[in-house]
Amino acid sequence: MYVRRSLIVSLWLTLLAGPVLLAQPRAASRPLLVCYGDSITAGYGLLSGQSFPDALQRDLDSRGYRYQVSNQGTSGATTKDAVAGLRSILLLHPEAVIVEFGGNDGLRGLPLEQTRRNLDQVLSALESAHIKILLAGITLPPNYGPEYIEQFDQLFRGLAAKHHPAFAPMIYKDLVRVPGAIQPDGIHPTAKGSEIIAQTLLPVLLPLLTAKR
Repeated sequence: MYVRRSLIVSLWLTLLAGPVLLAQPRAASRPLLVCYGDSITAGYGLLSGQSFPDALQRDLDSRGYRYQVSNQGTSGATTKDAVAGLRSILLLHPEAVIVEFGGNDGLRGLPLEQTRRNLDQVLSALESAHIKILLAGITLPPNYGPEYIEQFDQLFRGLAAKHHPAFAPMIYKDLVRVPGAIQPDGIHPTAKGSEIIAQTLLPVLLPLLTAKR
């Protein structure tokens, strides 16, 4: 009876230890770089492997950086959704996070103060967790009017001045005049556009990264 009980206990200990043993290779794996954003990050309208986080992974690999890029983009997400999803991002224990939110807030005409407050909360939480941050700014289509667009752009500049993350003020700056870089909807990048966004982010991102082969 004692032997049988010992075998059962040993079996349960083995089963319970299984996840820990399986988790060990992940802990020893490449540092995590999370791309946290909306449909631009998610790769809306694109095939697998064509989003800008995919392009970043290829670019980092080619430069000898040993990071794992995780695409945590959600199409249609607003800055309110960014706040709601913070816990799941923190549980990933990333070394660095690219924060790309705000476009949907602007397109929906949400109050700018609400967008600023939400992004401020996201940046503050990442800072408190000692996670490196790249804040990716985006602007709005011209039909939203120069005054509103200027206020929207200033929102990102103000957050960058307060939190001092790495900052890319406008991730579309290098693709807006490139034929075939934006999908027919006039908003989302094509596969070519994703490659350009990755190239735009790299000079700002690389100083945050230390792990090389």
